[in-house]
Amino acid sequence: MNSPDADDALAGDPEVAAILASELERQRSTVQLIASENFTSRAVLAATASVLTNKYSEGYPGRRYYGGNVFADEVESLARERARTLFGAAHANVQPHAGASANLAAYLALVEPGDTILAMRLDQGGHLTHGSPVSITGKSYRFVSYGVTPAADDGSGERIDFDQLRDLARTERPRLLVAGTTAYSRVIDPRPFREIADEVGALFMFDAAHPAGLIAGGAHPSPVGIADVVTLTTHKTLRGPRGGAILCGEEHARAVDAAVFPGLQGGPLEHVIAAKAVAFGEAARPEFARYAAQVVGNAAALAASLADEGFRLVSGGTENHQVLVDLRAFDPELTGKEAQEVLDRAGITCNRNQIPDDPRSPFVTSGLRLGTPAETTAGMGEDEMRAVGALLARVLRGRSDERVVAQVRSEVTELCARFDPYPASERASAVR
Repeated sequence: MNSPDADDALAGDPEVAAILASELERQRSTVQLIASENFTSRAVLAATASVLTNKYSEGYPGRRYYGGNVFADEVESLARERARTLFGAAHANVQPHAGASANLAAYLALVEPGDTILAMRLDQGGHLTHGSPVSITGKSYRFVSYGVTPAADDGSGERIDFDQLRDLARTERPRLLVAGTTAYSRVIDPRPFREIADEVGALFMFDAAHPAGLIAGGAHPSPVGIADVVTLTTHKTLRGPRGGAILCGEEHARAVDAAVFPGLQGGPLEHVIAAKAVAFGEAARPEFARYAAQVVGNAAALAASLADEGFRLVSGGTENHQVLVDLRAFDPELTGKEAQEVLDRAGITCNRNQIPDDPRSPFVTSGLRLGTPAETTAGMGEDEMRAVGALLARVLRGRSDERVVAQVRSEVTELCARFDPYPASERASAVR
């Protein structure tokens, strides 16, 4: 859709229609390399925009505080059943509005305020909700942080430091041990965490916000049945609507449900839950496993291209959907902030990110985080990812020359035209 006038539903509000049309064009004409983003299916978009947005449904299926919830009950029950089946979990709560609220609900269910939780440092790959002092999680619980091993010339470093983790667990005796990251390019095996948790009598939570789709597609080991609780988001590698979910065994089901509602949230977003049901159904299809494998293959191709261009890759490479780039080997003066901004002008969307032991602030950074879920959905393969790596390097080398930036932007537009996530027949749905 090039003109908002084509969408009758928004004809009465041309200002909003124009903004949505512009955003659709941005997504279609630029390369999306933000690791936490994806392109949803037309069906997910339709469910998200459905009449369920009109329904208030406080409570759970069969136990609502409002009348008229017969169909809301059906769709939430369907979403829960599909999530349980997809991940092999005994219980699923699909109400969390986001991954952050899913994590907070898990803490509320499993530990008491002030209890000690062991989780990964934010500046080494962890998440704000893993105890950052600016997050409510850091204000409500006593977090102790583990990190990664030092960088090594052969690329074997910058992996989760299990020796440090075990020592901290033995010393601090945490009530809860948290695995999971937001900026980490390696597979996370849940079994060593389980062993350490059992050794010190801790519960074990796995934050699968990033690899959830890879887990569903068999491209990452599943923590379900190993961790006591698994939290996830539905909008990253899982390719669904923006939202969260929690998986657990029956022994924690009641506490988890009570933590979500009434503990933290009021009425659930049943239109988003309907879209989650759609996404869980899509992820159960054989083609989704092929998609997950291609996401990993594309990340490896992008990483190899960037290494050839002179970038240092954190941990020496990737095993998942992410590539973390240390810009200092490429250009000691180049910051993540500057790189992100010039790449935006060239039509390559990514985010600046701290790298382990980064001397620069989180607002400036020495690194970039790149991801392949969205462009894999759009149909790009390993050849295109190698080309994207070369384009990225070219624009950063020539960042002070607007002619270089403009030329790369033109080439990006041509590339994206061949891999349109929302072809003409679907564009009206994409902006509704």
